[in-house]
Amino acid sequence: MLDKTYLPEQVEKKHYSNWEEKNAFAAHTDSKADPYTIMIPPPNVTGSLHMGHALTFTLQDVLIRYNRMKGKDALWQPGTDHAGIATQMVVERQMAENGETRHDYGREKFIEKVWEWKAESGGTITKQLRRLGASLDWEKERFTMDEGLSKAVRKVFVALHKQGLIYRDKRLVNWDPKLHTAISDLEVEQREVNGKMWYFKYPVEGQEGVYVTVGTTRPETMLGDTGVAVHPDDERYADLVGKNVVLPIVGRVIPIVADEYADPEKGTGAVKITPAHDFNDFEVGRRTNLDVINILDLNAKINENAPEAYQGLDRYDARDKVVQEITDLGLFVKVEENLMQVPYGDRSGVVIEPWLTDQWFVDAKTLAKPAIEAVETGKTQFVPKHWENTYYEWMRNIQPWCISRQIWWGHQVPAWYDAEGNIYVEETLEEAQAKAGAGVELTRDSDVLDTWFSSALWPFSTLGWPDQTPELKRYYPTDVLVTGFDIIFFWVARMMMMGLHFMGDVPFTTIYIHALVRDEKGQKMSKSKGNIIDPLDIIAKYGTDSLRFTLAAMAAQGRDIKLAESRVEGYRNFVTKMWNASRYCEMNECHPVENFDPASCNLTVNKWIVGKTLDTADKVSEAIEAYRFNDSANAIYQFAWGTFCDWYLEFSKPILNGDNEEDKAETRATAAWVLDQILHILHPVMPYVTEELYEQLGENRPGLLMLQQWPQGDSSLINEQANQEMDWVVRLITEIRGVRTEMNVPPGAKMPLLVKGSLSDEIGRNGGLIQRMARVSEINSTDDVPKGAVQVIVDDVTYILPLADVVDFAAEKTRLEKVISKLNDEHGKIEKKLANKGFLEKAPQKVVDEQRERQVKITQDLVKQKEALDRLASF
Repeated sequence: MLDKTYLPEQVEKKHYSNWEEKNAFAAHTDSKADPYTIMIPPPNVTGSLHMGHALTFTLQDVLIRYNRMKGKDALWQPGTDHAGIATQMVVERQMAENGETRHDYGREKFIEKVWEWKAESGGTITKQLRRLGASLDWEKERFTMDEGLSKAVRKVFVALHKQGLIYRDKRLVNWDPKLHTAISDLEVEQREVNGKMWYFKYPVEGQEGVYVTVGTTRPETMLGDTGVAVHPDDERYADLVGKNVVLPIVGRVIPIVADEYADPEKGTGAVKITPAHDFNDFEVGRRTNLDVINILDLNAKINENAPEAYQGLDRYDARDKVVQEITDLGLFVKVEENLMQVPYGDRSGVVIEPWLTDQWFVDAKTLAKPAIEAVETGKTQFVPKHWENTYYEWMRNIQPWCISRQIWWGHQVPAWYDAEGNIYVEETLEEAQAKAGAGVELTRDSDVLDTWFSSALWPFSTLGWPDQTPELKRYYPTDVLVTGFDIIFFWVARMMMMGLHFMGDVPFTTIYIHALVRDEKGQKMSKSKGNIIDPLDIIAKYGTDSLRFTLAAMAAQGRDIKLAESRVEGYRNFVTKMWNASRYCEMNECHPVENFDPASCNLTVNKWIVGKTLDTADKVSEAIEAYRFNDSANAIYQFAWGTFCDWYLEFSKPILNGDNEEDKAETRATAAWVLDQILHILHPVMPYVTEELYEQLGENRPGLLMLQQWPQGDSSLINEQANQEMDWVVRLITEIRGVRTEMNVPPGAKMPLLVKGSLSDEIGRNGGLIQRMARVSEINSTDDVPKGAVQVIVDDVTYILPLADVVDFAAEKTRLEKVISKLNDEHGKIEKKLANKGFLEKAPQKVVDEQRERQVKITQDLVKQKEALDRLASF
C-alpha cells in the first residue's frame, strides 16, 4: 500500500542507487538498436551545480530517457573539464593558506598536488548530477586530462602544426597581470564603470601652433602611440593626412593616417593609435603599417620602452603622471566623465590588458570554412534557427585563436626548443629529439593549451580517437548538442571545426540552444544581486522531479525562463496529485492486468480515456522530438491532472461504487492501464516518482520503468464517437460550473438544469454524471425560460439554470458594482502612470512592463465582471 505522503529524498536515493547498480544507464556498443548520442557539455571539475546546469542537464536527460524508452541504444557521454585556470587557482589558494606558492613546489610537484585535489574534491559536480537524476553512462566517464584525451590533444596539435594551421606569432591577447597568463574572451568580464575621457593636443610637426586633439580613456598608453588616425572622408583633417605629429613627453614623431576606424562623429574625430595595447588599434596599425611598441610588462607596469621617469610605475600611477605632465606642457584640453565598459578577469578580478606577446595560434579562418558550409547546407541545424545567425557572424569574422596559456595545470604544449631557438613540434620528447639530432639539448615549451582546445575534441576524443574504436564508429557523429548561447563561439564552433577536420563529418546533426534561467523578475542571477536560486536547495525543499518539471515546462524556445519558487511549489503539487491519484486507484483495486487490451473496452468513458491517453503520448513524442520541451510537459500535465484526475477518475466513481461487476472490472483495468501509460510518458521528465509508483503499483513487473517501451500510438483505439460524447459532457459541466462561479452560487446549493427541446440520448446516458459533478438537482426539458434564469449554449443546444431560489440578485448586483468600481479605479491609476512621460523615462523597463501586464489583466477582469452584471440586469 502506498504511503499517504510522498517522501522524495528517500525515494530518490533508493532509485538512483538501484539504477546505477543495475547498469541501467549503459549504452551497448554491440546493440542492434539504432544509436542515439548526446555529449555532455563537460562541467568544470571545480564546479558546483547551478540553475543553468539544472536546466541543460534536465533537458538532455529528458531526451536520453525518452529515446532509451523508444528502443534506441542511448549514450549520454559523461565527463568533466580540467578547467585550467580555475583549478590551478583553487589549489594555489589552499597553498596560500599555508604560506606557500606553486613555485615552492616546482611544476612537477605542483601538478601532483592538483591531481591529489582532483581525487579528493573533484567529484562534487558529478555527485550533484546524480542528485538531479541524470542518467549518464557513468562507466564511460572521461576527464579532459586523462591519458586517452591527452593523447588526442597531442596528436591534433602536432597534425595542425604540420599542416601550417597552428603557428607561433606575436599578437595581442587578453593578458591577466595578476595570474600572468593569456585568457579567453569568455574569461573576461565586461564591467560598466564611471571613467573619464581626457583630451590632449598633439603638435603637428613643422607647423607651430597647429595641433590635433585626441581623446583617450587610458592616458598611460599614449607612451606607446605610433600614429593618429582620422577618417578618410573627414574634411577637417584632409590636409594633415600623411603628415606627422610629435608625441608629447616621448618626443617620437608619428604619422597621421587615414582609416575608417576613426569616427568623425565621435569626440574630435581623431584617434590616438597604440597598436600594442588595444585590439582595434592593432588592426589599424596592421592596415597602415604603424610601428608596434609595447610599454607594459607582465605585471602591467611600465617597461623599458617608455621614458626613464615612467619605467617601473604601475599603469595607474603612470596615468596620473602622464596627465600631470601633459598639463604642465600646456597640452591638456579637458576631461569629461565617461560611462564605459572595462574588461576584468573573471578569476583574478583585475583589469585585463591587451598585451603583445608570443603565443601559439590556430588558423581558425581556414578551419571555419567547412564548419560554416555544414550549417549553410543543413548538415547541422540550429534550434531555434535564428541562432545560426550568431554562429555565422562570429565564424565569418573569425580571428586567429590564441591557444597557449602561461599556467602549469593543463595540456603542456608538445613543442621543444634548442639553444638556437629552433622549434620541434612532436607528440613525444623522443620524436622531437630524433628530429633535432642526438646530443642536441632540448627544452620543452612551458605553456599549456587553452582549456577550450581539448574541449573542442570532446565529441570524438571521448569515444577513443585517435584509436579507431567500436564506440567511435557507432556513436559519431552524435545526434544533438544541448547548450547555452554563451558558448556558441567558444565551444560549439570549435567542435564543428575540429570534428570536420579530423573526422570528416559534423560532430552533431542538431544544436539545441536553450535560454537563460533568470529570477522571477527577469533579472540575471548573480551573487551581487543576491537573487541566486540554488537548485540543490530547491531539490531539498520540493524534490528533484518538481524542479525538473518546472524547468521543462518553462523551456519555451527563444524565451528566457523567469523562475519563481512558487512555480516549483506548483509542480510539487502536481507530483502530489499523481501520488494521490495512484492511491485512489490502489484503494479502488485498480491493479495492472497482465496482457490488458485497451481495444476490449466496451464502456464509452473507458474508450474515451484510452484514446486520450494515446493521443497524449503522440503529442508528447512530437513535442520532445521538435525540442518543444514546454509543450511536451504541458501536454502531459493537462492530460494527467485535468483529463485523468479531474475528469476520468470522477467519472469512474459511480461505476466503481456500483453493482455491475463487469463494468467495474473493465474500469479498474482501464484506470490501471492509463495510470501506467501516464507513468511511462511522465518518466523522462519526472523519473523518480514515476519509477516509485511503477514499482509499487504492480506485481511481477518486467523490469525498471526507465527501460520499458514508450507507449505506442494506435489510431484505431481513438473512438471518435466516445470522444464527442465525453468531451461534450466535460464542456457542459465546465459551462455550468462557470456560471455558478460567475454568479456566486453557494457551493452547496443545487438547482435544476433545463434543456430547451427534447432530451438527447447523451443526456440520458450521462445524466447522473452531470447531476453529480455540476451539482444540479434534476435535468428536464422545457420550452420556457423562467425569470431569474441563466442560459448557456453548448453545441447549439440551450441549457437553462434557474437561479432565483439560490442567488440574492440584489446583493450580488451590489457586490459586482463594488468589484467593478475598484477595478476601474486601479485601471485609471495605471493608465495615468503609463501616460506620464516622466515615469516612462525614469522607471526601469521591467517596472513599466509589469504595469502594462497588470493593466491587461484588469481589463480582462473588468470584461468578465461586466458580463456577469449584464446577466443580472436581465433578471
